[in-house]
Order: sequence, then C-alpha cells, then structure tokens
Amino acid sequence: MAYVSLQSVLDRAGLVSATQVRDWSAAWRKAVEGGGTETQLGFFARESGLGDEAFLQKLAAALNCPFIHLGQVVVEAEVRKKVSTKVAFQFTVIPLKFENGVLQLATHNPFDAAMQAAVQFDARGPVEFALATKAEIEKALKKYYGVGAETLDEMAEDEPMELLLGDDREITGDDQDASVIKFVNQVIWEAYKERATDIHFEPSEDELRIRYRIDGILHQTPLPPQIKRYQAALISRIKVMSGMNIAEKRLPQDGRINVKIKGEEIDIRVSTVPTVWGESVSLRLLTRGKIFFGLDKLGFAPDEDAAVRDIIVKPHGIFLVTGPTGSGKSTTLYAFLSTINSVTKRIITIEEPVEYELKGINQIPVRSDIGLTFAMGLRHILRQDPNVIMVGEIRDLETAEIAIRASLTGHLVFSTLHTNDAPSAFTRLIDMGIEPFLVASSLEAVMAQRLVRCICPHCKVPQKVDRDYLIKCGFPEHEIASTTFLKGIGCEECRQLGYQGRTGIHELLVVNEAIRPLVMNRANASTIAQAARNQGMRTLREDGWRKVKAGVTTIEEVLRVTQTEEHVKSLMGDKESFGR
Repeated sequence: MAYVSLQSVLDRAGLVSATQVRDWSAAWRKAVEGGGTETQLGFFARESGLGDEAFLQKLAAALNCPFIHLGQVVVEAEVRKKVSTKVAFQFTVIPLKFENGVLQLATHNPFDAAMQAAVQFDARGPVEFALATKAEIEKALKKYYGVGAETLDEMAEDEPMELLLGDDREITGDDQDASVIKFVNQVIWEAYKERATDIHFEPSEDELRIRYRIDGILHQTPLPPQIKRYQAALISRIKVMSGMNIAEKRLPQDGRINVKIKGEEIDIRVSTVPTVWGESVSLRLLTRGKIFFGLDKLGFAPDEDAAVRDIIVKPHGIFLVTGPTGSGKSTTLYAFLSTINSVTKRIITIEEPVEYELKGINQIPVRSDIGLTFAMGLRHILRQDPNVIMVGEIRDLETAEIAIRASLTGHLVFSTLHTNDAPSAFTRLIDMGIEPFLVASSLEAVMAQRLVRCICPHCKVPQKVDRDYLIKCGFPEHEIASTTFLKGIGCEECRQLGYQGRTGIHELLVVNEAIRPLVMNRANASTIAQAARNQGMRTLREDGWRKVKAGVTTIEEVLRVTQTEEHVKSLMGDKESFGR
C-alpha cells in the first residue's frame, strides 16, 4: 500500500491524525537512520500508547479485515506450503487457510509493499490479509516451522556443508553469516529466552531431537523435519565453539563456551558422548548474575533462616546440604558463601567443576586426570590457612575423613552429600567408614532440599481439591478449610505451563544434644528423624505444604519432588480430585 493509503486509513480509524502521521513519520525515519529496525506501523502503535493488539484491532476494523488470535487457530501443513519458509520468517507472516483459491495470511504490517510482492509470488494467486500481533506470529512460526527453520533453507544452499567446518579453527570474520552458525546461535538464544538451564542435542535413527530443561522439566522444542540432514554440521559447530577436537567422534569430550547475551555473560559447559546414531551433546547454561541469591531468596521459613544464619557464622563444624542432582545444592552453598564473604575471612573451595566464579573467594577446580581429586585438594587447602572450606561433594571415605578432621581443627566446612533426606546423612557417613563419635561431634547441621516450580503469577487462579485426596496426601487436615489452593491455568508468560520459576523446600536438621547420642549409638535414620521432628524439624513434605498454603506452589509439585514415582502415580491417578 502506498504511503497516502497508510495516512488515510489511520485517520479514518481515528488512530493517528494527519499531523501526528507527519511528526511520527519524521521521528521514525530518524530512528531508522540511527540503526533502528522497528517498522513504521510498529512505531506508530507504540507512540499511540494503545499497544500492538488494541492498535491492530482498530486498524483491522478500518481495513475491513479480521484480527486473529493465533493461539486459537490451527494451521494445516498443506496451507503452510503455500508460502516459503524464507518469506514467512523474513516478513513475519504466516498462512492461515486456503479456500476457494484464495490464501488468507496473517501479518502485522499490511502496508509493506515488499511483503505483498513476495507472498503474491509464492502463493501464485489471490491473497487476503488478516492482522495479528508480531509477537503472536513469531510464536506461531516457531510452533509450526520449528526453531531456526529459516536458516535451514539457507543451509541447503551452502553446499557442501562440511567445508564450513572442515578444519580445526575458530570461525570468524566472513564466516559469521554462515547458516549453520546462525542456527546454533538461535538455539542458544531461544534457550536463554525460555530460561532454560540445559540444552540437549539427541540423535536417533531418523531425527535429531533438541530439548530444553526449563524449571527442572524437559521440553522438546519444535524443529523442521529436515534438521537430521544437518546433524553432523551442527554438532561440529558446537565442538568448534567449545574448543573440542571435531575429528574425534569416538570418545566423550568436555568443553566450554563463553557468550554474551543482552550484555549478560553466559558460561556454557558442553559435554559430548558417542551414541549409536551420532554424538549426543549437552549444554549447561550458567548465568553468572543469577546465582548470587541472598538467603532471603532461597525460600526459607523465618525460623529456618535464623537457624541457618547462626550456623554459617560458626567458627568450626560441618554443614551438609543433601539432595539429588539438580536440587539446587550448589546454589544454596554459593548463597552461604556470598553471605559470609568478607575481607576478614579466607574462604577456599574445591569443586567439580567451578560453576560460578565468586569474587574474593579462592576456588580450585578438580582435575582427576592429573590426580587433583577432592581429597588431594582438600588436604592441601588445610595448609592454606582457611577459615571456611567448601567441598563440592563428599564422595568417599578419604574426603569425608579430611573434612571431619578440618572441622575438628577449627574450620567451618560446607559440602554436599547424595541422600534423600537429612537424617540419612548420618548413616551414610557411618556406612562410609567414619566413626560415629566423629560424625556426632563434627556435624552442626544437615539440610535436605528440593526445588519446586512456582505458580505463574500471571495466570494464578483458585483450585478446587477434593478433601479426601488431600488427607490421602498427608496435607494437615485441620488446615484444609482455611487454605485457598491455587494453580496456574497457563498463559503466554509461562508458555501455557502454569508455572514460572522455582523455589526451594527444605528439611533442616540442627544437631543438638538430643541428636548427638543417637548418632553415637548408630541409631537408624527413622529414629533420628523422629527425634529431630520432636525438636521442631519440618520434613520436606511439611515445608512443601507451607508453600502450598502460601500460594507459592501446588499440591502436584510437592508430591512430584517428595514422593516416589510409583506413589505419585497412584495418588495422581484420580484426575477428578483436582478442579481441571
């Protein structure tokens, strides 16, 4: 459409006056000259103060065309073929339906002459436009075509693919426009936007699957069906970025990528392992700025927070954090260290790997290939005059013995242990071979923890839960009537999941005079647990119920992380218990 049409339509719709069109057009052209990429219509929508959706709804009425919410539309595969992937992504348009020889297409800028010409050429017939917001079209493109689909068309033209990555060198300069590079960058960018902590490239016989781990749950990302053809090139690109040997495909390798996204430094740990159908690649995204939680951000109850603060400033002893992989143990330990870090304390850590670099703290990475194990590093740390020591994990008798010796000689030691709950830590150490009297005298506290997903604050609504089901779950019966149960119904902000972000649930066992004799007498974990509960300890489940009552998480989430898988399935089998 010509410029005069834009002005007349906007004026007729009562959106922008002729004077505003003149002034805003001048401002828009100045912004474009300065490097801006916003469309003229998008600029007008922002300046109007209405927002994209309201602006486009009024514009659609003036143009006598429909305004579409793409989340409520299903686009058939045959219809999508009417417009090439390259054109769809280049102009941010998506075909909607094809009826009576006419193609209906969603756009956010119907006045783009280049777009009109491109879609007319692809469709080879009449085209009708519907309006939708740019954000919704972009989400629909990713959903139907897959992440990076626009670059696959370019990759098909970049023959032969192996020449792009055929030598062991960093790709710089002119290579930056190569399609394989853009595809990998886009996968990482999408993961960052989705708040993913891990990216997994998983090859099989007939497909390459890419999954993101978001808030602890794996989600498969949509990909173009032809992605399998480019598997070798994509994996080679990742190996080049992380400094690996791209010629070695028979052995596992580890590497590291440092990137900056929106000014934020991202440290990406890369691991490859050979599988039957090619190398499987896992990327762990570590965002340096997001790890430095204060203790108040970890989800402690007020009494737990006070107890933890008392323990982490003690001059000696051991504080263990337990839980399975991915339960946030490292984050908690870093929060402890950040809280007590000062110029008056010498803090040394030994970790595998050093996940985040903490200013003012001496951090040692484990290097098993050259003999630098936890035990060896810990032994030498003791000669470095530390006040506080953090050991990434107690895995064996030797490490446990040195840690206990360090605590008994005036050092505060933080570490992790793989047990399901706090009381089991004592029996685990004794089973390793540590004398019970040493365990009882050195441990100050053990804290088990899990991570639960938080209800999305944007779509939080009351949830009706059957009373019998709650009692079966173990929810306090006397608190059912006074609790308002909540859930997320799913929205754009949370990707229709109903959850956004995570918080911790904790089981803090402080070792006192009631606990020490039990440990020394080799009491079993259940006996220690009962004694600790008599002293006021909340179990993981009970702390989970506290967060359910506070409207932070759901019954389902607490059950997911505190029950065995079989028990969860039996409890959650009755879908009618929840107000769906």
